[in-house]
Amino acid sequence: MRRSLGTAIAALALTLLVGCTGGGAGSDSAGSDSAGSATDVGPVTAAPGDPEVAPAEADPDRQVVQTATASVAVEDPADGAQRVSELVESVGGRVEERTEQAASGEDGVEGAVADLVVRVPAGELTGVLADLEDLGDVGSVSVSRSDVTTTAVDLDARISALQTSVARLQALMATAASTEALLAAEGALSDRQEELESLRSQRALLADRVELSTLHVHLEPFGVAPVGGPGGFLDGLGTGWRALVTALGAAVVVLGVALPWLALAALVTAAVLVPLRLTRRRAAVASAAPTPPQD
Repeated sequence: MRRSLGTAIAALALTLLVGCTGGGAGSDSAGSDSAGSATDVGPVTAAPGDPEVAPAEADPDRQVVQTATASVAVEDPADGAQRVSELVESVGGRVEERTEQAASGEDGVEGAVADLVVRVPAGELTGVLADLEDLGDVGSVSVSRSDVTTTAVDLDARISALQTSVARLQALMATAASTEALLAAEGALSDRQEELESLRSQRALLADRVELSTLHVHLEPFGVAPVGGPGGFLDGLGTGWRALVTALGAAVVVLGVALPWLALAALVTAAVLVPLRLTRRRAAVASAAPTPPQD
């Protein structure tokens, strides 16, 4: 009788514990979600150093995810990609993706492009964008900042609640009065630990996105007009001049390739035409000579 009573009490305590903990976590999540809809800041696009977005970085308690894109015109996209990789690694970042496309034109430059996806420390993003100007002509830069503070606080609260629940279940398992109560506690503990690991993974991913900003860099050779055409007279003039230089360089290369063949063709032509002209000239002289009178 006492054993049955003890089992019933343990099962009731387990039910109340799991129910209360689950309800607390759910309410915390709901409260955080409602707060997030009121306080989260959407992506903001701005140029590097824009004073309107600088205050978001000044508050150390704010969690901000930064994403940037840049387009740069360089002499050699492959060499530029290598220099970008070295620049990123010098500030403690890493290269996640790097693709290069070889030139398809006869000038050795046309069609050559390179694209990189790099991660740099959030505090170094502005400096890296400024250093891109040393590689070539920066055509466009876009920076997007998204405040994820509410999401981070919500995940921290849910993780804390689940850690408390796991500790209580482990204590209940140590004092379980029957096999049934022990198995019930183990099942609940397994579910809580699985959910806890999932939330920890989400929190670690969010922390990585906050700590390391993502930068997409597109490299193309000089003379390639930007998407939508030049932005003004000076941009058009610069693009036209680079295109002219590229075209002249290509023409010189083509002339250098064709010159030996032209010389050979000239020699063959001379070898054929000179004897032919000499033969025709002799025939003309012979026909023009006076015929001696016959007796």
